[in-house]
Amino acid sequence: MTTTQDAAGAAALTGSDGRIVNDFTINVATINGTGSQTSNIAIMRAMFRMGIPVAGKNFFPSNIQGLPTWYKIRVNKDGYTSYRDLYHVVVLMNPATAHEDHDKLLPGGVCFYDEALRIPMNRTDITYYPMPVKDLVKEMTVPPSLRSYIANMVYVGYFIELLGVEREEIRKALDTHFSGKQKAVDLNMKMIDIAAEHVRNNIKKQDPYWVERMEGGNANKILLEGNEAGALGSVFGGVSVIGWYPITPGTSFADGLNEYLPKLRMDPETGKPTYAVIQAEDELAAIGMCLGAGWAGARSVTSTSGPGISLMAEFAGLGYFAEIPTVVWDVQRVGPSTGLPTRTGQCDILFTYYLSHGDTKQVVLLPANPNECFEFGYTSLDLAETLQTPVFVLSDLEIGMNMWMSDPLEYPEQPMQRGKVLSKEQLDELGTKWGRFVDTDGDGIPYRTIPGTEHPLAGYFTRGTGHNAMAVYSERPEDWEENLQRIERKFETAREKVPQPVLHRDNNSRIGVISLGANHLPVMETLDMLDAQGMVFDYMRVRALPPSYAIRDFITKHDRVFVIENNQSGQMKQILTLEFPEHAGTLESVSRFNGLPLSPDWLATELPARYEAFKKSQN
Repeated sequence: MTTTQDAAGAAALTGSDGRIVNDFTINVATINGTGSQTSNIAIMRAMFRMGIPVAGKNFFPSNIQGLPTWYKIRVNKDGYTSYRDLYHVVVLMNPATAHEDHDKLLPGGVCFYDEALRIPMNRTDITYYPMPVKDLVKEMTVPPSLRSYIANMVYVGYFIELLGVEREEIRKALDTHFSGKQKAVDLNMKMIDIAAEHVRNNIKKQDPYWVERMEGGNANKILLEGNEAGALGSVFGGVSVIGWYPITPGTSFADGLNEYLPKLRMDPETGKPTYAVIQAEDELAAIGMCLGAGWAGARSVTSTSGPGISLMAEFAGLGYFAEIPTVVWDVQRVGPSTGLPTRTGQCDILFTYYLSHGDTKQVVLLPANPNECFEFGYTSLDLAETLQTPVFVLSDLEIGMNMWMSDPLEYPEQPMQRGKVLSKEQLDELGTKWGRFVDTDGDGIPYRTIPGTEHPLAGYFTRGTGHNAMAVYSERPEDWEENLQRIERKFETAREKVPQPVLHRDNNSRIGVISLGANHLPVMETLDMLDAQGMVFDYMRVRALPPSYAIRDFITKHDRVFVIENNQSGQMKQILTLEFPEHAGTLESVSRFNGLPLSPDWLATELPARYEAFKKSQN
């Protein structure tokens, strides 16, 4: 079954004039540590400023300089910017992967290659453009330490002449990248101009691929990474204490806080910061600092990834049972140790939802893009204080460390939600009727006081151990059971307080799709492709746990619901089965986990196969 327009080769995309404009994918294969990120982001920014919908995906090694790295740039005039397995244009700058990258190029594609590499050039179905990188770099008078960095600007010059990337937009992109440092901009532009001149004098274009300015394109759009957006959202949400420990891909979240806090959170009278950022000795200490700050009334955040979540498990239990607010950003990756960890995945969902010892269940938010990272930056802080519990935001490397086209970020409309915090005046009214863990309103959420409240009844013991409703230590079974039942009521309340799912497609189909996070774009693109083939699905995106009953209602309406996720074991499907066991037979896991984002290339084959298999089983 043909499910993508690439299956018949790139020639199928060619218009009547033989050109393919603003509709292809580029794969740049270079060596880590050679400055290729500067070149790649400059190309992407330039295309974006030309009004062309574009997305960049960075695949880099987890350990040392010198290993292979790839950067994929998708250009699509119709606005599809999800990751593609396939590519039409390749740039070969790394001998270690040159043969493999060359062989994966689609028929009809284009190969830019450093002529020092021993490329076989044995394919008659692609166009080759040799780049004399070493000779062109020699025309530059630069220290030897800079030669490998400016060498990557050679293919930028080639792109200007052979793909149509506008030179002035490249210059502006470099100016942005180097923060206006003119010497650095001029050095790189000189290398680009030398390469472009070489192309004009020696190479004739023989391929169909072009980029052209789209007037009015990308209007009111910005380029943004998810970690940067989440950090900014946390700042707007009033975060004042950050305890963190470095780990890829969570570190750039803390880097974003360190960038924005000095600009936005300085006392105008004293000139001193109104926040504290503390690099802890490990992840356990980091969340401990944040829980201490949350207990004291500050808004606190830490960022980490899966291995750090493991170390935070004990303190997560303290926050759960002692009911202390804080926020943990888990920027998910493949797994522990080195090798594939700096690849993306959604493999912490099940672990985090039930994190810690005892009968725990954590609040989890699942952003799908930088806009939601920004929104959840402040929403998570509100929820943590409203529900009096740790809140975990599960982004991933795909969202967190890649550049996305995004709508502008909108300032929060509502003031901060502190939840049930008692003032001195309210304590006067309640008298001795107040108890720290008393469920006054029947929603499972008790009232609390902030340390320092000047009232003789404001104080209480904060215990992760057994306690009764008055916060008095207790080992009585009935007290422990009553406490757990109240927290269970609180999590029922949380179902409707967390960000609600979004129904993206409602076609009255008997077949539904549920997904989450960064899968959203490839799922939407795939469903568009399948619509044309007569396979119509409904689609709901989960944005938080515990799951809203709206998700249960969605499942109820369908004969089969495919749960699409980027992990091996179908973790979201397992959670939905546990939460709504009466619908277990309706749910079917559609999962893939290879360290790469989900792609419409795979989904457009997998979903029809599942669709046909289910239809056959009903006959």
